[in-house]
Amino acid sequence: MNKKDLQILRFNLPRFPNVQGREKYVNTAVLVPLIWQNNEYHFLFQKRSINIKQGGEICFPGGKFDQIKDRSYQDTAIRECIEELGIEKNKIIIIGQLDTVIAPMGVAIDPFVGILDIINLQELHINHAEVESIFTLPVSYFKKNSPEIYKVRLEIQPSYINDNGEEIVLFPAKELGLPKRYWKPWGGKKYRVLVYKTNVGIIWGVTAEIIYEIINKY
Repeated sequence: MNKKDLQILRFNLPRFPNVQGREKYVNTAVLVPLIWQNNEYHFLFQKRSINIKQGGEICFPGGKFDQIKDRSYQDTAIRECIEELGIEKNKIIIIGQLDTVIAPMGVAIDPFVGILDIINLQELHINHAEVESIFTLPVSYFKKNSPEIYKVRLEIQPSYINDNGEEIVLFPAKELGLPKRYWKPWGGKKYRVLVYKTNVGIIWGVTAEIIYEIINKY
């Protein structure tokens, strides 16, 4: 590297650092909808239709970033909310964004917090192909009730056994001459899983992490 190369590097360093290698992740965004009911704000949740991925689970509206439809992750969050809840765009008021969540399954989630300018849930026309039902819970419920904390063990698998009993090598650590500890599964880091128990079901995983982050900001 010469002095000219250094100047080029300096110019190309990100002005606002983001997530390195973000293109390796499935990039998604969610909207955390807030509705004013009974003199306080409520979170609006949806229960996913049973026939789609992660069917039957409770979550916020959201989905994958679309390079054609979306100019930003905020656009993704708004578009998905419109598609899933059947709400008009002008009734979604974005108040801010939370930090990006990197999930261990290789997904990057950008959460946005927004107010839905509606009087009641009857104004929404949910897409039943994706959403089984919707409901609200007071934000204060999560302020008063801490989540249960569990752990799962994450392990790096350089190979796996397929359905035919054959070993499929993904990372040939032995052939690369790497130390023996990398020839077999390694890592085993414990990863926190938050669980909120409510009278309408279990709220856990990324959704619970987003709630927890919001609750700890006021």
